[in-house]
Amino acid sequence: MQMLQNILIWNVMAAIILLGQARPNVKLNLQSSSGLMSDCAANLMRISLDEALAVGNQLEVEATNGTQHIVLTPSLAAQCGYSMESDPWGNTRIYTSLMGCYVDNKDDTTFNVGLKLRMYDQSPSNMVTHDVKQTCSYTRWASREILCDRNYMEVSNHMAKPEAQAEAKGQTQDVKDNSQINTIPDPSGAAHGIWKMTFFTPEPVSMVLKEAEQAGYGAMTTSTRLVMRSPYNTAETYSEDVAGVPMEVFRVSTYYKAPHGLSVVNLAAACPTGGVLFTDDVISWHVPRRVTPVVDGSFKILEMHMGINGQRLDKSQMAARGYTLSTTDFHIVIEIPVGSPDGYYKSHAPDYQYHIIYIVEPMLEVLWRADDTQDDTRYKVLFPITTPLMPRPPHVQDDTVPEARVFSVHLGTFLHDVELMNITFSTGVLTVEESNARGFTVQEHRFPNGSKSFSLQVPFDADVVLTHNPERLVTHYFLPLIFGFVILPEETPFAHPVDVQASLQDVVLPTITGTCDQNQFYISVKFGSHGPNFDAIVGPRQLTPDMAEEYHFQENSTHLSLIVPYTAKDTVFELLTTDSVRARLDVHLLDRINSWMLADLYLACNFPLTATKCYPNGTITALALKVESVPNLEPSWLTLKDQSCKPVFSDDRFAYFSFSADSCGTTRTFFDHYMLYENEISLYYNNNKGAAYTSPIDPEYRQTVSCFYVVNETKTVAFSSKQRSFEPTAEIGSGQLIVQMRLAQDSSYDLFYQAQDYPVVKYLRQPLYFEVQLMESTDPQLELIVENCWATLHEDRMSLPSWDIIVDSCENSEDSYLTIFHPVVSDARVSVPSHIKRFSVKMFTFTQEEEVLKDEIYVHCDAVICDTNSQADGSCRGQCVQPAGFGNSRHQGIKGLKRERRSLDSTLQRQISSGPILILNTRSKL
Repeated sequence: MQMLQNILIWNVMAAIILLGQARPNVKLNLQSSSGLMSDCAANLMRISLDEALAVGNQLEVEATNGTQHIVLTPSLAAQCGYSMESDPWGNTRIYTSLMGCYVDNKDDTTFNVGLKLRMYDQSPSNMVTHDVKQTCSYTRWASREILCDRNYMEVSNHMAKPEAQAEAKGQTQDVKDNSQINTIPDPSGAAHGIWKMTFFTPEPVSMVLKEAEQAGYGAMTTSTRLVMRSPYNTAETYSEDVAGVPMEVFRVSTYYKAPHGLSVVNLAAACPTGGVLFTDDVISWHVPRRVTPVVDGSFKILEMHMGINGQRLDKSQMAARGYTLSTTDFHIVIEIPVGSPDGYYKSHAPDYQYHIIYIVEPMLEVLWRADDTQDDTRYKVLFPITTPLMPRPPHVQDDTVPEARVFSVHLGTFLHDVELMNITFSTGVLTVEESNARGFTVQEHRFPNGSKSFSLQVPFDADVVLTHNPERLVTHYFLPLIFGFVILPEETPFAHPVDVQASLQDVVLPTITGTCDQNQFYISVKFGSHGPNFDAIVGPRQLTPDMAEEYHFQENSTHLSLIVPYTAKDTVFELLTTDSVRARLDVHLLDRINSWMLADLYLACNFPLTATKCYPNGTITALALKVESVPNLEPSWLTLKDQSCKPVFSDDRFAYFSFSADSCGTTRTFFDHYMLYENEISLYYNNNKGAAYTSPIDPEYRQTVSCFYVVNETKTVAFSSKQRSFEPTAEIGSGQLIVQMRLAQDSSYDLFYQAQDYPVVKYLRQPLYFEVQLMESTDPQLELIVENCWATLHEDRMSLPSWDIIVDSCENSEDSYLTIFHPVVSDARVSVPSHIKRFSVKMFTFTQEEEVLKDEIYVHCDAVICDTNSQADGSCRGQCVQPAGFGNSRHQGIKGLKRERRSLDSTLQRQISSGPILILNTRSKL
């Protein structure tokens, strides 16, 4: 009794499919009855009706008794020993107890069973009937037979013959008309001689026969047996736990009249309503070995059989199916593999999630004999078992080959009762038929075991596929799906989401081409794989509708074009010559989401332009342009040598001068037969000496205006401007070259002092390792030259006193501890060695009359960025490369000769300084 107390027991009640209420769903072939079969199974008659006949029609069952036809309602079926089981597809089994009502019983050995099956669809007029007649023989009656069917419990007991009763009890019993047909007795009960019944619940409840029948019980006598039948869960039945298994029990004492007095037979039946254990693979059904409600003393098991659907199986059949029948001290155990072919699977969708159950109907038949009376009992249980819901989330197999550019998804497996109804894409819901019509291939695949799966193929370029670009050349394709299913025949819906994705390096970037004529740029853009999905940047501005109209924008499915005048505000002027101007137009295409550079074009062309005109009356006109190399120039600031001679017209790009040859500081020179007039357009600092203004940041601007006249003959001569030392070159983007100076912690130049480390503390004469670097440039044609470096007591780089460390790109020869230059080679941090200069100098202090002025110094440098292709003199020859005969000298204490402002067109100057450096040991350097 205690064996199963700690085991989870699933109480599985037999499913009762009510007679007269089955509603299959598929149309019946009304001309065929080949799906109908009847046979005998020991003390039962069995009818099998397959779905070809039953599905789609309503089924009504009638019992035939001679000329009578009695409709078997659910309550009458349970009272009279009939049951029916249908699966969801209409496969139906009907069981009739040979001791049931309306069975033609011949001496308890031969039984004629007649049933009429009425099947019709929505209209009763479309009805087909099938008469079933089956004769069964059964002679192996035990003294007591207990039958547990899905909707009733039945017990029949052998009645002793009158003579045997007289010998045993001193009284006789006369049973008349033993061959009569079993029928529901009349109200008096005289037909069977049953007088009354006392039910034990366990309190006694007495009823006469009529009252018992009205309560749903069945009672009858045959030629040799007394039969009692009770539906489950009536008022006079009760539940009892036997060896850990819940049982439904009824016990009754039946009084029947006999010729020699009143006889009493005590009857009892107990049927299991649980005792099932489940694993993922095996069903274990436990039945008490000793059914205590029906067994009082000791007994011996004579036979033990298992079966399926009411039919016994032999050992070879059990072995072939993997079934086992065994006993323990307390239980008889039947084990059935989940998925055995004798059962069936069914789909369910609780909470819209796919689950399955497995249903099988085992039978247990046990014959035992009581030791004290030698009476035997046959105990037979038909017990449908349904497993708990087993989640079966569909397996998604992504068979996509990105290079094929088609998503291929396989989803499964499902039972045969699942149908794919629709698929939800990013753009909406499509049925299977609509999906196939759109070119999305949807297929169903069936397997030999009856299961199925589904596959879907969708091209990458379909509108239901979402895309984005995680990298400039890579496209990420994403296909979100929701598969919508229904379970038949209930039409229960459920869904399963699937997300598949793939990436391809398949982006074709747009391309830009351009040409020029005498006045305009012609730009053409060929779209890439993403079409016109980009932002166009023309010069410094994003292309707007207004700009598009101004620049004659045109577009088709593959290209766009622009026509831009060379004087447009989005162009830049690189160089002005005697008869032309070189203008450049920059065009960039940017990704709209990530701002990636998709394509660029830097198109520079020479356009005819006469900047200076010389007229016979001595009038000279000159046009000055704002060139790219002087980005901060305001043309209105330009003047001739005479600063009062300003442009007669100017805007943000041009300045136009008109003056006479004898004004505005114009000079005149005679040679041979010619006379030369010259002036200069420039920025002048307003001082008494008239020195040209120079900016500490921007390069200078100078444009010479020249006119040649033949002596005794006036003639206009072509414009000649002073050539710049270099021709401006195009730069990608805009901005200023940045130079930084850092103090390294040691000679490895791996670690540097940060801003928060200043002031840095050093000992006197301890080396200071400086690095000067051109930042944010990868142009190998640029070289950084450290032109001059000096130390001061104060942060102001122009303060005094000062001491020169590097002079004209070389060490100060007057310093007793010379500056040391360190080589720079490529490594993980240094990609362009020419962009970095390294030098070291020993720590010193400023003194005056042997007294330390201050325990702190600042180091300042002037750096020059050179074009290595330039032939310019000076610092651009390299670090510490001097022309022959050129010396360097500076003065201690006060900064030496003023460093001359460079005028090389090939250079850009930058000024840099380090933070304060403190001296621990204040000893004079001098």
